[in-house]
This record gives sequence, C-alpha cells and structure tokens, in this order.
Amino acid sequence: MKSGPNISQVATLMGDPARSNMLLSLMDGRALTASELASSSGITKQTASSHLAKLLAGKLVAREVQGRHHYYRLSDPDVADAIEALLNVAERGPGKRTRTGPKDPALRKSRICYDHLAGELGVMMYDRMQEKSWLTDKDGSIVVSKEGWVALGDIGLHPSDVTKSRRPQCKTCLDWSMRRHHLAGQVGALILNRILELGWAKRQSGSRVIEFTPSGEKSFRHWLN
Repeated sequence: MKSGPNISQVATLMGDPARSNMLLSLMDGRALTASELASSSGITKQTASSHLAKLLAGKLVAREVQGRHHYYRLSDPDVADAIEALLNVAERGPGKRTRTGPKDPALRKSRICYDHLAGELGVMMYDRMQEKSWLTDKDGSIVVSKEGWVALGDIGLHPSDVTKSRRPQCKTCLDWSMRRHHLAGQVGALILNRILELGWAKRQSGSRVIEFTPSGEKSFRHWLN
C-alpha cells in the first residue's frame, strides 16, 4: 500500500449526494446550522447530523457553538478550492453542453467563491491586475507589487492588512463558469470585503450572488481601469 494522504477517504466523504449538497451550501462562506443544511439537501435533521459528524471527522467542515446553536462552515480555503475544482471537472461530464458554469446570469457575472470574488467580474479583476503589473512573482508565488499596493491603497487596503498565516497572500483559483483564473488568497478576500464595505455591491440573501449596484460597478471598473 502506498503511503501519503488518503484521497479515497476524502473523495468518499465528498461523493455522497447529501454531503456534497451540504458542502456546496457552505461555498458562500456562511456558517449554517444542521437544520439549514438539512433543508438545503432535502434530508432530515437527524440524517444531516450523521453526515456532519463524518464531515467533521474528515476535517472538511468546522463547528462553532454559540449557546444552543451549532454552526458549521467549511474548515478552510483548501476545502473550498477542492470543491471549486470538482465543479470544473463535473461540468465536463457526459451530456454536458459547451457552455460552462451556472445558468443564472447573475451567478455567472459575479458571485462569492468561499470568501473572494468569482465570475465574469472576478476574472476581469484578475486580468486587469496582471495587465497593470499590480501582481508579480516572488519565489514562485504571486504577491502584490509596489504598484499594486498603491492601487489597493486607493480603496483603503494596505500591506499591514495581510497577516502571517499558512494562507498565501495571493493565489489563483480556476473559475467554474469562465474557466479562467480569478484571484483568491488573503488579498482576494480583502478586496471582496472592501467592495462590500464601500457599498459597491452586496451579497444576495440565500445565494452566492454578489450583486453590484450600477454606480458600484462603475466605481469598481473605474478603479481597475
């Protein structure tokens, strides 16, 4: 038997239809209760609790207790990245049309991918940041350049906002609908959070959609251009 990570165990945990639906429900970064996850997966709360116990044991989700309520969320960005990658692979399955990603135009345009911006606007942002050399390579990793921090400073972000952690400053994430990269990592999360703070966009309740206002999208594009 080969040594190394047991990917078959993780695949089994993710492969169950009920558990995969629960994981997808957590892809917008929210923490949900067992009841909410049961409802989203079309199963009973008792069955959901059994599935959540397995996901907890497999370290795919984390639990936070507040009083009588237990909230579940994806354990870390690596799990979100794995789910997004599986979405890309699943879209290539038999009988699929050439068009990729969600049918909903709002989801295709801009949505949250765990904690960063995805969809058409997310891909556009990453492209612009590359074109303007706001991102650079450092020892094989993507980081914000000096020019990039000047640009990020225009929307109120600074190098001190990046913390020392295992999560990289910047990384690429293959976009499910666009099949091109958008920006993830700490900086990707900081930008999306700032977009929401500035009122350029808001999270659509009960959905992964990030809904830009007309003036907010204009400001967003002006910043990038």
